[in-house]
Amino acid sequence: MKEITTNEIALKLNNGESINIIDVREDDEVAMGIIPTAKHIPLGQLGERVKELNKEDHYYIVCHSGGRSSMACQVLEANGYNVTNIAGGMLAWEDELEF
Repeated sequence: MKEITTNEIALKLNNGESINIIDVREDDEVAMGIIPTAKHIPLGQLGERVKELNKEDHYYIVCHSGGRSSMACQVLEANGYNVTNIAGGMLAWEDELEF
């Protein structure tokens, strides 16, 4: 599984790159802040909402600490999606958040 650091993601966003981030945390966790531009799809809903994603796009997956995002990456990769896990998750995120 491919991984990227939170600092590398922050750099991409700060450089104006258009990237697709999927946050697989639960609603109460996202209420405490989400990475700007991220799409919220809780891990438990990923199977039924996977059709919202385009197999031609690359997705960066984030959760609280990296465990659920790793599971999400495995599911998405098995279904033909190009994904990268954000190592350390939101615990490692030091840049701005949206509320």
